[in-house]
Amino acid sequence: MNAPQLIEADLTWTGEGFESGIRVAVSPEGRIGPIGPIEGTVTRRLAGQALLPGFVNAHSHAFQIGLRGTGERFPSGGGSFGTWLRGMYALAERISPAEFLDQCTRAFREMRASGITAVAEFHYLHHGMEGPDYALDSLLIEAARAAGIRLVLLMAFHRPGGARRSRHEPQARFDTVAPDAFWARMDALAQALPPTVTLGVAAHSVRSTSLEDLSEIHARSLRKGLPFQIHVEEHQEEIEDCLEAYGRTPMRVLLDTVGPAPNLTAVHCTHTLMSDRDALLAAGGRICLCPMTEGNLGDGLPNLDGVPHDRLCLGTDSNLRIDMIDEMRWLEYGQRIRLRQRGALRAHQGHVARTLFEIATAGGAAALGLDTGRMATGALADFVTIGLGDPELAGASPADLLDTVVYGCDGRTVTSTCVGGVWQEHREA
Repeated sequence: MNAPQLIEADLTWTGEGFESGIRVAVSPEGRIGPIGPIEGTVTRRLAGQALLPGFVNAHSHAFQIGLRGTGERFPSGGGSFGTWLRGMYALAERISPAEFLDQCTRAFREMRASGITAVAEFHYLHHGMEGPDYALDSLLIEAARAAGIRLVLLMAFHRPGGARRSRHEPQARFDTVAPDAFWARMDALAQALPPTVTLGVAAHSVRSTSLEDLSEIHARSLRKGLPFQIHVEEHQEEIEDCLEAYGRTPMRVLLDTVGPAPNLTAVHCTHTLMSDRDALLAAGGRICLCPMTEGNLGDGLPNLDGVPHDRLCLGTDSNLRIDMIDEMRWLEYGQRIRLRQRGALRAHQGHVARTLFEIATAGGAAALGLDTGRMATGALADFVTIGLGDPELAGASPADLLDTVVYGCDGRTVTSTCVGGVWQEHREA
C-alpha cells in the first residue's frame, strides 16, 4: 500500500478528449478515486505533460527479443514464416535460464518505458535445460517484478497432438504433460502470485493440440473465469494441415471444439474467412492483432471489415520492436493498404486515433479480464504520461493531440508510467 495521491497534469484524457484542470485521486490500494476539478493538495504535478490510461499489451513472447537483428538476411531468396520459426526454435533450445531472465526483463522494461503498463505473456517455454522443472515460470514472474509491469501469465498447455504434419519444437522444454498435471501447476502458481500478476491459459494452436485436450483446458479455464488465448490462422500452412486432418478450417475446428467462448482471444486471424470470424465474435470471442510482427513475418493482412472495434486488441508478439504507438498506427495503415482507403478503422464521428487508442487500452484490458485501460473511478491506477513540449507535438491543440500522438510520435514521447499507483520516470518532460 502507498500513500494516497492527487495527480494533476496539464491535460488529462477523460475518455472523450483531453481537458485541463482535471485532478485524479489514487487510493493507497492503487486504484483510481474521484476524477475532476476536486479540492485537495496535489501530490504529483505533471507540468508540461498529458495523462492517459496506460497501454495494454495483449500478446507477447518476451524471450523472442533475443532474435532481434537476426534472420533478416536472405542470400538464398525470400524467407518465410517457416524459416523464421526454425530460428525461434533454435533460440528456445539453447537459451539458459539466466539468459531467459535477462531477455524477459529487458523486454518488459522496454515495454514499460514505451507506455505499456500491462502485458499478457503467452508463455510456453516452461523448463530449464536439465529437465521438467518449470523453472522458467517463476523467472518470468521475476522479470515482470523487476520491470514493474503488470503481468497476465498465460500458461500455455503443450502436449504433442493435433494436425501438425511434422514437429520441430524443443518439446521437452515446452511440455506440460496431461491436463491434470497442467492444472496442478496452475494451482501451485496461484498460491504465491504478487498482486500485480494474474493467471490465464493458452494453447499454441489447433494443429498442435489434440481436440480432446483443447476442449478440456478451455472448459476448465471458462469455469475458473480465466482468459484463454490461442494462435489462429496466422499462415496458410496451418489451414492446409487442418483441412487435411479435419476437413475444416482451424477457426471452425476451434469453435466446434470449445463452443461458447466469452473468454477466448484468437491471435492473428490473418487468413480467417469472414464467416468463421463472425462465428468467433458471435461465440463471444475477441481478436488480437500484432501488426509489426505480422508485417515482419510477411503473414498478410487480416480482413477487419465489420469487426466491432471493442472486440479488438493489440500485442507486440515477437518483440522485434516494442512500441504500442507504432502498433496502433500500423493497424490502421495495414487496413488502408488492404482497402486502398484512408480512415479504415474510423468511429466516433470519424475519429480513427480514438478508436486505435481504445483498442490499445480498454480492448486489451477486456481481453485479459483486467480492470484497467480506462480513466474511471475504481479502475486500476495504471497511467502513461507524454511530454507536451516534444517537437513532434508542436502546435497540437487539445482537440488534435491524440491524432498527433498516434500519427506523428512513438514511444519516445513517454515521460513516465504508473502501475497500481507506483510511478517510474523515464525521461524529463
